[in-house]
Amino acid sequence: MGKTVRDESTASAYWGAVNTFCALQDVHVIADAPVGCYNLVGVAVIDYTDAVPYLENFTPTSLTEKEIASSGSSEIVRETIEKLQAPGRQLILVSSAESEMIGSDHERMLTMKYPDVRFFPSNSLGEDEWQGRDRALRWLHETFGNNRPAAVKAGTVSIIGPTYGCFNSPSDLAELKRLIAGAGGELLHVYPFESSLHDIADLKNADVIVQMYHEFGHALAETLNRPVLHAPFGIGETEKFIRDLGDLLKREQEAETFMQKEKRTTLKPIWDLWRGPQAEWFPTIRFGATAAKTYALGLETFLSGEMGMQCLFSHDTAEADNTLIREEIQQKQPQFLFGRIVDKIYLAELDAKTRFIPAGFPGPIVRRALGTPFMGHSGAVYLLQEIVNALYDMLFNFLPLNRRTTASEEPAQKVSWSSEANALLNEMVKKAPFISQISYGRELKRKAEVLTLKQGKESVTPELLGMVN
Repeated sequence: MGKTVRDESTASAYWGAVNTFCALQDVHVIADAPVGCYNLVGVAVIDYTDAVPYLENFTPTSLTEKEIASSGSSEIVRETIEKLQAPGRQLILVSSAESEMIGSDHERMLTMKYPDVRFFPSNSLGEDEWQGRDRALRWLHETFGNNRPAAVKAGTVSIIGPTYGCFNSPSDLAELKRLIAGAGGELLHVYPFESSLHDIADLKNADVIVQMYHEFGHALAETLNRPVLHAPFGIGETEKFIRDLGDLLKREQEAETFMQKEKRTTLKPIWDLWRGPQAEWFPTIRFGATAAKTYALGLETFLSGEMGMQCLFSHDTAEADNTLIREEIQQKQPQFLFGRIVDKIYLAELDAKTRFIPAGFPGPIVRRALGTPFMGHSGAVYLLQEIVNALYDMLFNFLPLNRRTTASEEPAQKVSWSSEANALLNEMVKKAPFISQISYGRELKRKAEVLTLKQGKESVTPELLGMVN
C-alpha cells in the first residue's frame, strides 16, 4: 500500500543549488527549466515571504512542451548562453527536474562550444535542498578553487553556510560576526553571502572555519582541511565557542575578556529573569520544535537543557513525517510550538491553544532585521524574552473582566460533575500555563456547565467537557 505524504518538508536540490549559486556576486545562473521555475524562486514564493530577494542573476531557458516532448533543450540552452555571456560574469547552467526527466546533459556540448560555462546537475529528483546546497558548495571548490597550497592567515575566520532561503540568516549571521570579533578573530570571508566566486580559493587560508548550519556545508569544510567550529545556541555552547575560538586563534586573553564582558552585558537580562518570579514558570512550560536540524537541536539545547523547560518533541523537518507531527501536536498540545507554516496550519485545524513562533521555512515571515537572532548569547536573550512576553500575554487573556454576562453565558442552576469529568478537567488544566491554570479551569468549568444545561443534562460528562475545550 502506498504512503501519502501530507506536506513536503523541504524543497528539492534544484532550489538549494540556485539559492547557493545566486548568492555569489559574480555568478549568473541559467536554469534549464520552464519559465515558472523563474517565477517561483525569483520572487521568493518558495518561502511565501520576501526573505529571498528578487534574483537578478537568474535566468530560465524557458523549456516548453516542444523541448520536453521531442527536441530536447540543447538549442534553447545555446540561445540563452549567447544572450547572457559578458566579461567578468561566470555562467553556471543548472539542471531542473523537468530537464532531468528528458535526460538533458549538456556537459559535452558546453566543453565543445562554451568551455567557460559550467554545468551543475542538480539531481533534483533524488536529493533535498540541504543535500543540494552541500553538494553545490563542494562542487564550487572543486571547479573553481585553485590547487595552490594553503597560506594560512593567522587570526582569520571564514563562515560557510549563509545562502538564500535559510531562516533568520541575516540576524544569526550578525550574531556570529559579533562573537568572532569579540573572541579576537578577523573575518576573512562569509561564503557564499558577501563573497565572489573566486573567494573560494582563499577559504583554505582561514585560520578557522565556522560552519553555520548542521544541514549543509560540512563537505566543503572537510575539504578545506582547517579547524571547524559550529555556530552555537544557548549559554553553554556559546561560551565554549568563544573559548575554543580563542584557543585556535591564540587569542585566549581576548576571548576571556570578551566572555566576562558578555556576562555583565549581553547576558544580564537572562540573569534578571532567572532571579525574578518568571523563573518559577520555566519548568511548567511545554514546547515542541519542528524546524531544520540546526534550529530544532538548538532550541532543545537552550530551552530544555539550560532553562529547564519541557521539550515534548524536537523534529528535524528534513527527516520527519508530517502526518506524525500533526498527530503528536494533537496528542501533546504544547504551550509553544516553534515551526513552519504547515505546523501553524495543523494548530488551526486542531483548534489548539498553542502559541506559535516561526522557526523555519516555508512560512509567511520576514526575518531581515538583525535584532531577532536565535543563535549565540543574543539569541538566548531574544528567545527567552519572546517566551516571557507570551506568558504575560496569556495571563492577561485570563484576567477577570468587569463585564455584563448574558443568561446564556452563566449556568441557570447547579450542575453535578461525574468523577470521570472531574479527572479530565484536572488533566486539561495541567496543560495550561502555570500562571493561568486557576482562571483557565474556572472558565472551562463554566462553559461545560452551561453546555450541559443547554442539552438538558444534569451532570457534566467527559464527552461534554471535550466539546468546550
